[in-house]
Amino acid sequence: MSETQDLSGAGDAQGGEHVRPEGRTLINVRQGMFGGPGGDTSGYGGLKRVIEMPGASERPYGEWFDGVVDVLEELLGDKAADAIESVVVDRGELTLNIAREHLYEVAQHLRDDQDLRFEMCLGVSGVHYPADEGRELHAVYPMQSITHNRRLRVEVACSEEDPHIPSITPIYPMNNWHERETYDFFGIVFDGHPYLARIEMPDDWVGHPQRKDYPLGGIPVEYKGAEVPSPDTRRQYR
Repeated sequence: MSETQDLSGAGDAQGGEHVRPEGRTLINVRQGMFGGPGGDTSGYGGLKRVIEMPGASERPYGEWFDGVVDVLEELLGDKAADAIESVVVDRGELTLNIAREHLYEVAQHLRDDQDLRFEMCLGVSGVHYPADEGRELHAVYPMQSITHNRRLRVEVACSEEDPHIPSITPIYPMNNWHERETYDFFGIVFDGHPYLARIEMPDDWVGHPQRKDYPLGGIPVEYKGAEVPSPDTRRQYR
């Protein structure tokens, strides 16, 4: 994750228009020295900073990364340019950002091709980036190759208005519960899942609790004779 000063007029961190950095996931636009609205006595109240994920890497990627991308591009053929949105190498890790309509095919190639052999998908995690307009919801899949002792990450993005991503449970059956949990907490709908239902929250629960815009809520808790107020009623210090 990188933090850079905003020189493009990215907007007000309190609800103004945000500019999505080209080819990067926009995490937030922070206002002032401490990132919170109002009360900034540091003299940096007008500072605006763009917080973003690393952008696409250029070849050579290094290590075995080039070979994996080459094989995947060959298997995808003419669809490779549309399927692989970007390749990111950061801190010694390989991330493939994949267009959601090609996820199922990419996952099948990663598992089945003899030069790839990523036999294990270690689940899926949801991420919510409210400032990343049109790509607010991300699904992240860690892949493990037992054959070649390699690990990479596949990441897919979708919008809050259209939160649909294909299920890869038919390819990696152990993803069944992980996709249900990501649906439960983030609201990502995994099309083709055999039984997409909540797994943690009650069936009639409203909303998805791990989204960043979800209200804290809660109830007061008694702890060793003292009462701790619920998060939504605590005093805010700025």
